[in-house]
Amino acid sequence: MKKSQLRNKILKTRKLKRNTNLKINPKKVLNIIKKNKFKSKIIGGYYPFNNEIDCLEILKILKKKNYLISLPKISKKNKMNFFTWSYQEPLKINIFGIPEPQSSKVVTPDIFLVPLVAFDRHLNRLGYGGGYYDRYLKKVLKKKKIILIGFGYSFQEVYELPINNHDIKLNYIITEKKIIS
Repeated sequence: MKKSQLRNKILKTRKLKRNTNLKINPKKVLNIIKKNKFKSKIIGGYYPFNNEIDCLEILKILKKKNYLISLPKISKKNKMNFFTWSYQEPLKINIFGIPEPQSSKVVTPDIFLVPLVAFDRHLNRLGYGGGYYDRYLKKVLKKKKIILIGFGYSFQEVYELPINNHDIKLNYIITEKKIIS
């Protein structure tokens, strides 16, 4: 199956199951973060959109543990950067309908919580097809070690994703049922 066909199929399924209150246990994320010791405490999260698994509660817990929270923002040149964000700060809706921070302080996270459309047991991720995460992460990986934690529902797992050489693998994938590493 082609990426676009698979993407459409999974997005339809996710839309149908959107009212299920499946959540990720925050302890799973905290254990992964503790295991991968970083001096810096910058988290790159995301604001859930289009029935993505909600990571906001986990971001709140991390904020209470003195992590700096950041969210992605798309620029006019089809690039992505992460900007600091706090729950007291308003968000702005971008051209794709995704809430973004209004902050102008760019940061480079050490730990990323990454949304996904589909994934496989080999830690491959299928996104929306724009390549924003892959381009950004490739640039960051040249500069420093990072941890990539994909968030998805167990029903988004497929046997094997079609991948390209520019696709970035995740370090972990967490669902409401399991952790793949």
